[in-house]
Amino acid sequence: MISSQFSHIRSINGPILITGHTGFKGTWMTLLLEHLGLEVVGLSLKPESGSLYERLGRQAAINEKFIDIRNSAIVSSFIHQTKPALILHFAAQSLVLESYKDPRYTFEVNVNGTINVLESAFIGGFTKMVLTTTTDKVYANTGSQNKFQESDSLAGGDPYSASKVAVENVIGAWRKISAAKGGPKLLTARSGNVIGGGDYSKNRLLPDIIRALESNSELIIRSPSSTRPWQHVLDSLHGYLMMINKSLNNDVPEILNFGPVDESLTVKQVVEIATSAWGDDISISFVEVTNNFESNFLGINSELAKKSLGWQPEYTQKNAITRTINWWRQVLKESSSPKLACDKEINDFIYSDNQLNEIKKHEK
Repeated sequence: MISSQFSHIRSINGPILITGHTGFKGTWMTLLLEHLGLEVVGLSLKPESGSLYERLGRQAAINEKFIDIRNSAIVSSFIHQTKPALILHFAAQSLVLESYKDPRYTFEVNVNGTINVLESAFIGGFTKMVLTTTTDKVYANTGSQNKFQESDSLAGGDPYSASKVAVENVIGAWRKISAAKGGPKLLTARSGNVIGGGDYSKNRLLPDIIRALESNSELIIRSPSSTRPWQHVLDSLHGYLMMINKSLNNDVPEILNFGPVDESLTVKQVVEIATSAWGDDISISFVEVTNNFESNFLGINSELAKKSLGWQPEYTQKNAITRTINWWRQVLKESSSPKLACDKEINDFIYSDNQLNEIKKHEK
């Protein structure tokens, strides 16, 4: 991931806008782009307490604006002020359980927010490309336990998933607008359960584990037999950048999956790997939950990304979980700063054997 691997991104004239830059993925992507020497601007809600953004003390580190993305006028004003060449649209209400509590808000943020970003990007002619992230949960889950492919049918079984299917439809409509009237390329990246150091969101497995370990309280785990495609955040972000870089100069699929190549792990397996990596005993209660809130099995097929981009994950799911716990252990138990822990994570990823081999290919 030396600069030569992303030569087309580096040649663009203008900054890169990240919506949701105060979120978990947004913060990591900001750090990664800064490591590559690229200018980043951000549009997001104010950071949540305990977030990675807050732990890093990122406020005012870049040109940023804290707004509700549902406000079309302010979204448009900031985009036309900063004139981003690329937009990474990460801003979303992304929690399934929260979507049941407030489905209207979930749809408004995810659907209307996306419309506001696209509408602004299509005016002015300065934005070359918009990449929007959705989720493996957009696929119609029939319980077959097959890994989802990009060509599979879409259907949302809960407010969050349904809102993301609607986002996919919005992007599809704007692709037709772009074909008819001209506009930026629109890419869609679908990822599995992205994990990594610094995620402190409610009702997510790894953050819940960390909170229990940190406070030495009982860990109550729902649906231990459910499986998910767990993926390290840097693997997914690397895929997004590869997709953008190649799309700036070549035709590649407009929609790609990014997920692990090994079989999805159960929630119970994740807990066992995580607690073993932490090293301290903890009281755990597993509770099987019978509801229609979440699917029992999720898996995502990334063969098309491998074929079209040469992308493959650096880490297995076990590696990703262990690295996530090690990040937290460094920060919470060994008094490492979040900044040093993130820098180490990025350097480990960039200078791994697989990434160095990929860099050599691009330097020939």
